[in-house]
Amino acid sequence: MTEKTTETKVEEAQTAALRIASLSDDERSEALHAIAETIDARHEEILEANERDVREAEELLEAGEYSQALVDRLKLSSSKLDSITDMVRSVAAQEDPLGKTQEARKLDERLELYKRSVPIGVVGTIFESRPDALVQIASLCLRSGNAVILKGGSEASHSNRILFELIQEATADVPSGWAQLIEARADVDTVLGMDDSIDLVMPRGSSEFVSYIQDNTSIPVLGHTEGVCHVYVDSEADIPMATDIAYDAKVQYPAVCNAVETLLVHESVAEEFLPEIAAQYEDADVEMRGDDASRAIVPMETASETDWETEYGDLVIAVKIVGSLEEATDHITTYGSKHTDSIVTDDSTRAGLFMRSLDSASVFHNASTRFADGFRYGLGAEVGISTGKIHARGPVGLEGLTTYQYFLEGDGQVVGTYAGADAKPFLHEDFDASWNQGSLSNQ
Repeated sequence: MTEKTTETKVEEAQTAALRIASLSDDERSEALHAIAETIDARHEEILEANERDVREAEELLEAGEYSQALVDRLKLSSSKLDSITDMVRSVAAQEDPLGKTQEARKLDERLELYKRSVPIGVVGTIFESRPDALVQIASLCLRSGNAVILKGGSEASHSNRILFELIQEATADVPSGWAQLIEARADVDTVLGMDDSIDLVMPRGSSEFVSYIQDNTSIPVLGHTEGVCHVYVDSEADIPMATDIAYDAKVQYPAVCNAVETLLVHESVAEEFLPEIAAQYEDADVEMRGDDASRAIVPMETASETDWETEYGDLVIAVKIVGSLEEATDHITTYGSKHTDSIVTDDSTRAGLFMRSLDSASVFHNASTRFADGFRYGLGAEVGISTGKIHARGPVGLEGLTTYQYFLEGDGQVVGTYAGADAKPFLHEDFDASWNQGSLSNQ
């Protein structure tokens, strides 16, 4: 069997990251208990592999290439394995760090903002010597809903390999690819260069080792360079509402990063929706660039592959007809910049699926992307909008492996209502509530 490349492993982890984030608290906890039980049952295999590592390390110790401290950290025993499984069960017993509503704020009547805890995404870990670190890091990532790339030191290669294989075996019901093991030194440089695929690198080792990692990667990346925002008009959209939102998101102020750049339209509503929005865009001098299906309904320029990933910052918008909600989220995942994306739909279940399927900094339901703004969120002001997700300081436990998303539940509001000489004021009233799919429709 051909060995997978590091790039392939990272791609698989990316795919798994969005799926593992949707697992329930019980599913993640049960998977961790399965890891603990598997390790408990396989002490002999683990210790045999570890003995090979220790034996080789002791030879290098005698040759003056390894330190005694490194060899000591490398050693496993039955009691050490018991401690490892106790740790895994302890992680499983922790309160779920995901799905917490950190803040709930009413911006206006039937326009409610929720700040929710979510996973970071794909975490790359590079650590030395201690094979128990592999289990610890993998367990924390699984509990917090993250995919993980694991790179241990060559001195623990046999131990790391068997522990990784047992983790894979125990988590067969977890989305495939959530944990990946890389082993070659050259793989580290490959990982460090994949700043478009990996959200966080966590090095563990000497200060020299950590400094090397810091000096040779741009992961994590804070801030954003582009705002390729999307509005998806769903099969269950209210067409007048969708028209107002698509217009506001493009025309209200087209030069900013939260203006919409690509309009995705479900095929079942395209013939009704596109002529409506095209007429309004024409009045506002918006140039539309569409795929073949869109141009068959409304005359417009032909969109190129480049248009799907372009931030115009002008009165230009790309238009694409899609056959499903999944196709819409796949397009956004492929071409978007993780800034702000919005779905227009009357179906709260479909809205919830859309919002959970994306890891953009802001994901909206029935609201213009132009609401992605510090003042409008009630933050007072902003220095910018970050599409990076890294914020943890100090010891990184479960909370440090989470970030947050803003979910905005609207009812057709547009920013134009809150701008200009007769602008309607925001309420900015905090309240105690948890976000439920389609919160407003449930009231």
